Amino acid sequence: MSHATSPTNSPSSSAPNSPPKYVVPGASRWLFDAFRYRHLLTLLLKKGTTTRYYGSVLGWAWSYVKPAAQFLMYYVMIGLVLKVDRGVELYPVYLFSGIVLLNFFSEATRAATNSITSNAALVKKIYLPRELFPVAAVGSAFIHFIPQVILLFVVCLIMGWHFTWLGLVAFLVALVIVTLFTLGLGLFFGAINVAYRDAKNIIDVALMFAVWASPVLYTHEMIRELVPAWLYNLYLVNPMTVGVELFHQAFWGQVVSETSPPDYLLTNTLAGLGIALGTLLIGQVVFRKLEGNFAQDL
Repeated sequence: MSHATSPTNSPSSSAPNSPPKYVVPGASRWLFDAFRYRHLLTLLLKKGTTTRYYGSVLGWAWSYVKPAAQFLMYYVMIGLVLKVDRGVELYPVYLFSGIVLLNFFSEATRAATNSITSNAALVKKIYLPRELFPVAAVGSAFIHFIPQVILLFVVCLIMGWHFTWLGLVAFLVALVIVTLFTLGLGLFFGAINVAYRDAKNIIDVALMFAVWASPVLYTHEMIRELVPAWLYNLYLVNPMTVGVELFHQAFWGQVVSETSPPDYLLTNTLAGLGIALGTLLIGQVVFRKLEGNFAQDL
């Protein structure tokens, strides 16, 4: 027994396919190590997708039913009853384009905020990069977001959608901005939620306003007519506003005869990307600072 080699000194520990070894929480290399543990990340993603509709008769069909029901409710009440659809060509496509992205943002932010507390047993028993949990939460929400995008794409094809490289770029940039912004919020509030469970309630309240904080149900022109110029410009660089407007350009903008994107959309996009990256950085710093106390607080 005295000649046994410890795991840290064994040749297998330095093998190229071996996962990196950690000693204490907070010693990881930020989000990079979450992706180095690809096997664990895959397992968490599988858990998030397979257990979502466990025991459900419709199963994955709910990924289509729920956004369709949400769209119908908004279209009838906001579009037909309140007449917001006046002057908006193919308002149903405009509305659905925004709802799809908003659903991803809401679901991913809520899941990432609760990701540490909902995996308390793993956090307390073993050490692994804790960033894995919010990353997996956002990834799982993205997987369930795909059927909604497919449904939106099919609707747009029926309406006469045509491919353009500009539309594809707008689609991809919107996903990048919203994903980075969501992950940053998830890291920030997910870490705070461990010690102060008020964080999840703050997120729930904030998400109630999210549908009104970006041009999902209405057009940006309506805001321009109501608020001061500086507030309108601040509204335009909100990462969710940028993402929704880019989604409009990628889908709705390809099926209508004429669109009216916000002025300086490219500048707003760069600003929104900068805000999303800043949110991600702040979220990671706060997460790293607090993760050493996760096991005790849980």
